[in-house]
Amino acid sequence: MITLTYRIETPGSIEVLAAKIASDQSTGTFVALPGETEELKARVAARVLAIRPLPDAAQPSIPEAGGGPFKRADVDIAFPFDAIGTDLAALMTIAIGGTYSIRGLSGIRVIDMKLPEEFRGSHPGPQFGVAGSRRLTGVEGRPIIGTIVKPALGLRPHETAEMVGELIEAGVDFIKDDEKLMSPAYSPLSERVKAIMPLILDHEQKTGKKVMYAFGISHADPDEMMRNHDLVLEAGGNCAVVNINSIGFGGMAYLRKRSGLVLHAHRNGWDILTRHPGLGMDFRVWQQFWRLLGVDQFQINGIASKYWEPDDSFIRSFEAVTTPLFSPDDCALPVAGSGQWGGQAPETYERTGRTVDLLYLCGGGIVSHPDGPGAGVRAVQQAWQAAVEGIPLEDFAKSHVELARSIEKFADGKAA
Repeated sequence: MITLTYRIETPGSIEVLAAKIASDQSTGTFVALPGETEELKARVAARVLAIRPLPDAAQPSIPEAGGGPFKRADVDIAFPFDAIGTDLAALMTIAIGGTYSIRGLSGIRVIDMKLPEEFRGSHPGPQFGVAGSRRLTGVEGRPIIGTIVKPALGLRPHETAEMVGELIEAGVDFIKDDEKLMSPAYSPLSERVKAIMPLILDHEQKTGKKVMYAFGISHADPDEMMRNHDLVLEAGGNCAVVNINSIGFGGMAYLRKRSGLVLHAHRNGWDILTRHPGLGMDFRVWQQFWRLLGVDQFQINGIASKYWEPDDSFIRSFEAVTTPLFSPDDCALPVAGSGQWGGQAPETYERTGRTVDLLYLCGGGIVSHPDGPGAGVRAVQQAWQAAVEGIPLEDFAKSHVELARSIEKFADGKAA
């Protein structure tokens, strides 16, 4: 059985709506069909397993829902595996997509999904994941420290390469194109690859350390996306930024089956699906699809994010991507980003279970350091050293000038 948990809100009967979801999304029709039998329906019909009442809502999640009170409950509904199989498009359509159109709901949110053992090995999953990301960056025992080349800067390829060179020399582990930087006229992907990869390969030859650079390869045409992938791989690159909502399940499946790159998932557009607390779905449901399809690294915002998402939501997202679906190998590397600088390192360390298995991604928090991007890298490294050693940042900064300057610059929260 495939079990979905729905948070149902309705001015009517929770029990009636739960039964209607189970019926409508499996065997139910508005009129009996020829050949329909009770035996047939019993084999493929979804059924309600449990209803857990919640406090009423003061206002409906959907404004036109009419008058209250608006009753709420968490409802577990099981779908027979034979009715869906391991097809993720079928799973999204049957168990999630159609539920939002059911009349009588003033709100509905998918908050959990439990997949049966049949899904183990049915999709490729991460090719590199946590272990592969660490192996390719050569980082152990601490977070992978990364930064972002922002397209708002309007940097041309040679200008981007100048910044990348400074970041590499400062000891950064990971650099990525911003998700909005794909192949604009002022910075075509092919030209960025030509300008950046020689620096990375030269540094690797001299030091043995290969900085991971994630080039933006997303494209609506899967064949064009694969050409972008091949361009990076053939130049010696090992990572790509993929805008997963933009390319869809099919694009991701096509890419993963042919990929030789670490796939760094950017979840832009995710907020459309989740921002209203009474509608959409929880991240822990949605991320399962993409992990099965094969993302290796998953951006999930961070502590004191510059966006709307509260810290508790980041922690839940962190727990989601690091909880095995079927084995530890199917976990994605969590990527903390969005307005990050060294100042969030202590709380990030504590609230993620004192783990260093993450990619800590700072944009302005590194490249906007008052003494330049190189100092920005060192400041974040120092902050994480202090966090792991349990030393307050202010105390550690007394003997680490880059961290001290970072605190002066970003302590007001302006590290976007």
